[in-house]
Amino acid sequence: MSQFILLIESATDTCSAALSQGSTLIAQEVCRIPRCHDTVLAPLVDGILKENNLKPQDLAAVAVSEGPGSYMGLRIGVSLAKGIAYAAKTRLIGISTLEVIASCALEETPKSFSHIVPMIDAGRMEVYTAVFDGNCIPTEKTEAKILDENSFRQIVEEGSVLFAGNGAPKFGKLLEEKFGALPENATILDQAPLASGLRTAASKALEEGRFADLAYFQPFYLKEFIPGKQKKLL
Repeated sequence: MSQFILLIESATDTCSAALSQGSTLIAQEVCRIPRCHDTVLAPLVDGILKENNLKPQDLAAVAVSEGPGSYMGLRIGVSLAKGIAYAAKTRLIGISTLEVIASCALEETPKSFSHIVPMIDAGRMEVYTAVFDGNCIPTEKTEAKILDENSFRQIVEEGSVLFAGNGAPKFGKLLEEKFGALPENATILDQAPLASGLRTAASKALEEGRFADLAYFQPFYLKEFIPGKQKKLL
């Protein structure tokens, strides 16, 4: 039986959809235009399915990047994934956006690393982050972290570290200011999370029968969303 998995990523300014057969990538479509998720993401999914002569009912699962990340982006992606899974009567899988970034970053570089630290820019000097080993296995939990020149000092001193994501460049500048140049064992990669980065974790979850509860699954925002005050019209 073909284990087709629809993959959806919408946690940052870049949104994408992909199709895998197990952990093998079949197709991917990416939109890098900020704030276009509500109009672009569903057509990307529809196009990928049609191009591969598939219907939602042919999917073994729908996997979605669950956060942390953009509040609206996550809501759009998760709502779409849940709607497709519900209509097709198939399974739903949630994958950490930070794991997606780590997986994508590893595919972009031939080097090996002792640690991978994905970072999502949360404004000013704050990032959403976690620490993974060189095989994308989490070793420290996800947190919102205020960066300074001593952040991640221990792992930088221990071995080679890949800092990835749209929050990584500002940490790279901190390291350059502290050391005068980027340390040789630190690599900075401004890596967007892409739907293709979900496929390995999603395939493993499918094999192990680890699925999200379709009725109760919600994005992992990490921090509560606080909307700005509405401006008065004069």
